[in-house]
Amino acid sequence: MRIFDPHIHMTSRTTDDYERMAAAGVRALVEPAFWLGQPRTNVGSFLDYFDSLVGWEPFRAGQFGIRHHATIALNPKEANDPRCRDVLKELPRYLEKDGVVAVGEIGYDSMTPAEDEVFAAQLALAVEHDLPALVHTPHRDKARGTERTLAVVAESGIDPGRVLVDHLNEVTVELVRDSGCWLGFSIYPETKMSPPRMVELLRRYGTERMLVNSAADWGRSDPLLTRATGDAMRAAGFDDDEVDRVLWRNPVEFYGQSGRLDLAEAAGAAPTFEGNSILRGGS
Repeated sequence: MRIFDPHIHMTSRTTDDYERMAAAGVRALVEPAFWLGQPRTNVGSFLDYFDSLVGWEPFRAGQFGIRHHATIALNPKEANDPRCRDVLKELPRYLEKDGVVAVGEIGYDSMTPAEDEVFAAQLALAVEHDLPALVHTPHRDKARGTERTLAVVAESGIDPGRVLVDHLNEVTVELVRDSGCWLGFSIYPETKMSPPRMVELLRRYGTERMLVNSAADWGRSDPLLTRATGDAMRAAGFDDDEVDRVLWRNPVEFYGQSGRLDLAEAAGAAPTFEGNSILRGGS
């Protein structure tokens, strides 16, 4: 089973997670820029974080043969903080980086006027830079938030086939399916979606434009739940081609629209990164 995790926050994970993921079949991933849990107080802290997404994390993933890509954006939660708004001015130079395959995560957290403005501005950046967009739907009032999301996407003029609307569930799947956007589902141990629930949605709606991710942030999460979902699909009678479509070909097709995916087999990375040795003891 080959796995492309289309949304996973490896900044919050350990090196052991990379090793376990590689053993489970993960060969490529996309790490979206997101809220780190602690409010950032200045633009410089975002720039250091963006630099790590396009430099350090690809290096760290490469140690285990995993291809790492990123999406870059001002996330919805911090769009409400005036100290962070100048991040928008810095995004264009990052959206030209080779490993950046979309603008994201963008969208809504609390559905404020500030989020409206920043969401629309970043969809415009996606159009300007000819990139797909990864959209976060709010954790609260999800149906209304998804409807509002799709309205803003429609107003932006971006091709809906270049938009991935994520964190969906049974309540929101039909809204997004009918919009022409791609559908993303985060699989978690206790919240969001589970492998059995995901299998039921795939039975009902099919595998077209459906993506499964582990998100795996700083809360209770599991970076192997993409693999668990693939195993659950097989146990439910889905064939290997259907599993491969959901776990590999769909994310490749969506992010491939960026023209920047590198899926060549990773040969491993050198033992140092900008003077930071990750091989201890002289080995």
